[in-house]
Amino acid sequence: MPQAHTLESLSSLDIGIVVVYMAVIFILAQSVSRAKPAEAMTTGRYFFASHQLPFWAVGTSIIAANISAEQIIGMSGSGYRIGLAVASYEWMAALTLILVGKYILPVFFHTGVMTMPGFLQLRFGSGVKNLMAVFWLCQYVLINLTGILWLGGTAVSTITGIDTVTALVGLGVFALLYQIRGGLRASAQTDVVQVAILIAGGLVILAMTLCTISGDWSLDGALQGFGHLMSRHPDHFRMILPKESPYYQDLPGIAVLIGGMWILNLSYFGFNQYIVQRALAAKSLTEAQKGIAFSAYLKLLMPLIVVLPGMTAILLAPGLARGDMAYPTMMSLLPPGLLGLVFAALIAAIVASSASKINSIATIVTLDLVQPAFPALTDRQLMIVGRTTAVGALLIAVMVAKPLLGDFDQVFQFGQNLTGFFAPGIVVIFLLGLFWRGCSPAGALAGIISGVTMSAFFFTANHLHQHPQWCGMDWQFLTQHVPFMPFLNRVGWVFWITLAVCVGVSKLLPDKQLFPGWQLTAGTFRTSRLFNLMALGVILILIALYAVFW
Repeated sequence: MPQAHTLESLSSLDIGIVVVYMAVIFILAQSVSRAKPAEAMTTGRYFFASHQLPFWAVGTSIIAANISAEQIIGMSGSGYRIGLAVASYEWMAALTLILVGKYILPVFFHTGVMTMPGFLQLRFGSGVKNLMAVFWLCQYVLINLTGILWLGGTAVSTITGIDTVTALVGLGVFALLYQIRGGLRASAQTDVVQVAILIAGGLVILAMTLCTISGDWSLDGALQGFGHLMSRHPDHFRMILPKESPYYQDLPGIAVLIGGMWILNLSYFGFNQYIVQRALAAKSLTEAQKGIAFSAYLKLLMPLIVVLPGMTAILLAPGLARGDMAYPTMMSLLPPGLLGLVFAALIAAIVASSASKINSIATIVTLDLVQPAFPALTDRQLMIVGRTTAVGALLIAVMVAKPLLGDFDQVFQFGQNLTGFFAPGIVVIFLLGLFWRGCSPAGALAGIISGVTMSAFFFTANHLHQHPQWCGMDWQFLTQHVPFMPFLNRVGWVFWITLAVCVGVSKLLPDKQLFPGWQLTAGTFRTSRLFNLMALGVILILIALYAVFW
């Protein structure tokens, strides 16, 4: 078996590959950021790439914004502990993207909204908009950006020996600098390179680890390694976990197909600023739909890159103290040159995803909070606000990363659990806001509050099941009547409760002037033949995958 590398034994080739990658990405970002002589830098250009992104830039940028250290390190860690079942987050997301392209993007394009808080302003007024804008900022800074930087710093530290905090600071600063001048255009048009490096690096580490298992350094050897892994650990290749599985609480059986995972995916891919912003920056709705379908196919590929390498560590590095060490440990087994490529791929994912979060944080602060409060500000002043916000967001994420996440074994699962507190309310108010004109501002506000409240209630009930004498009190009465439930089931139940509350309050406290709605017809949701064929392909592939690995 190849020996693990340390900073001292990294070859000059490895270091050179990483340096060349960073230089090329930085130069490319500055090149595409340069405006033509007659083209002024406006907020539309800075935050939405002048609405000129082609489908390939939309698709790759969505993946670059989504796949980061959270997925590569976190999902590999979950693959090490749980197995292939965690791939449902990726494979079900592919189908979610198709539905978003078919039914949600057309309404956003029809209404002309540019931000998710902006939609809530249009639909429910400033109260709901401001509340959710603050929530999203907290989530993007304290959960998403922080998680990316911490896991990225952990991986870099494992491979190089550099202190984790020093590594995450370096990654964050590079992500900030390479896109702060050009905004979304700089990151989106370089993301095709970032994603290509990510895919190449991921396939290399998978092939090398599988070949190491079999001892045969060929394509046939990689297939043999995969078969050996399946035969030694068949339980790790079950997509639908049985109730007796120790990880049923993370992925509760059939609920990954028909339960709360849908709510998480719709919230993330349908009503999430740093994902939807890429589609809204497309040349047209048709181009955006092609881009989002392209990203669905890339999502189908992702488990090969973000789950299976962690699963190979079951044989190559058994007994790891923390699941999130699986991917970095597999990286350290690679020979010189290939280690540099995979290391560059990991940095590409961290940098691209961090840049997308930073840009979307700046977009919400600038366009949803500052511009409405100070409408006289010029484009130049607003971009100064956006860039200042970007720097502030990075500083906060760097400072809180270690205190928040330093002690977790599976940061990805922790992030999903926390996001699940808010996803049901978000999905309810957006779906009703998009498709039911009777949903009132009071109903939307009640939906948000009830969603968080019920999530906290069920979460506390789960805690009391595990600690029935918590705080010196006997909680037996509560635990007898409120079942212990996995968090995905909790998300599903809270969604239906929140939906009932939102509809009920909207009926009791209707808007004084009924929202006129928008003219949606069957033609609004008509998609091109290419999109329909791509959607059919995604569905057929998913049926095959679940039939094989059920």
